[in-house]
Amino acid sequence: MFNSLLESLAVELGRAAIPYMVVGGQAVLRYGEPRLTRDIDVVIGREATALGPVIEVVRRCGLHILPESPEAFVCDTMVLPCEDLASHIRIDIIFGVSGFETEAFERTRPIRIGSADVQFVSPEDLIVMKIIAGRPRDLDDVRAIALKNPALDLDHVRATLTQFEQALAQRLLPRLDEAIT
Repeated sequence: MFNSLLESLAVELGRAAIPYMVVGGQAVLRYGEPRLTRDIDVVIGREATALGPVIEVVRRCGLHILPESPEAFVCDTMVLPCEDLASHIRIDIIFGVSGFETEAFERTRPIRIGSADVQFVSPEDLIVMKIIAGRPRDLDDVRAIALKNPALDLDHVRATLTQFEQALAQRLLPRLDEAIT
């Protein structure tokens, strides 16, 4: 069921010319180890104020929008939570237009699912996201991604995390070192 939802989202987001990338557990499944995930997280390259075309995509995919007031919810959270009622799979559409996300859209990797090339976040950018989140599960995911992808551009990961360390006033490089050594 996940694959048919990913395929549908890819087709409809492409039709609407909305840049996107699959992140989170679905991306970890592609680059790391199999693990339980109950949702789909998709970052889109649109401002929260551009909600109308996104709602049209969601409707064409046959998804149910969870908040009663999607405009207010997206304005507050930058996330449009949806659900496929048949499978009860949750899909979170995340509005992402930061400099990091804009650059990450350029590094996405297409993975063929059904009749669509679904755009997945690069493993390097996924590692950056997981290190910033910093939960134990995220660090386990980083470990698995690093083991399965020996050709990772760790210089890019370190440079990006260095920028985030300054912006977030957090020590992120030690988390990376702990996860990959």
